[in-house]
Amino acid sequence: MVEYNNIVLASGSPRRFELLKMMGINNFKVIPDTSEEVIAEGLSPKGQVCRLSLQKARNVAKLCSADEIIIAADTLVYIDDEPLGKPESQNDAQNMLRKLSGRKHSVLTGVTILKGETCLSHAEKTDVFFREITDDEIKAYAETGDPMDKAGAYAAQGGAAVFVSRIEGDFWNVVGLPVCRLSIMLKELSEI
Repeated sequence: MVEYNNIVLASGSPRRFELLKMMGINNFKVIPDTSEEVIAEGLSPKGQVCRLSLQKARNVAKLCSADEIIIAADTLVYIDDEPLGKPESQNDAQNMLRKLSGRKHSVLTGVTILKGETCLSHAEKTDVFFREITDDEIKAYAETGDPMDKAGAYAAQGGAAVFVSRIEGDFWNVVGLPVCRLSIMLKELSEI
């Protein structure tokens, strides 16, 4: 891993913070993008998450110097081409979990690295399979509050781990940051 001292994480997510640390990136600033995320009509799932991560990176870049490396990410869960963002209420979380019960869905994370005029974006897709979940399990999990700030209303590394029967792809992508892809992108940036 190339050593960087000028990284800015454009996210307030404690999971993304910890994943950067796990990658060995210890010296970075956190400047969350506080703008509202808007789903654009007509974009593919990969196009959607890349657009959202690029928007976050550009918003945060306005607060940074040109030599800083901004890392932005946005994660959405898709089932039957329907994007599931973060639930707005406990009831909304329960409805999302009912949709996911016993089904395969896709977790897509768009990652953008922005440094000055250089921009790299990529979308990572991971398929997640849930076992059948009872209404009692859904209600109990929603009441923990864990689903409230998570795309698709669950955390695979948290209480919803017992719902996941199989994952195909990058597990860390489901957590919120595809660390393997990000390391490749940072290497590409260092070679530009």
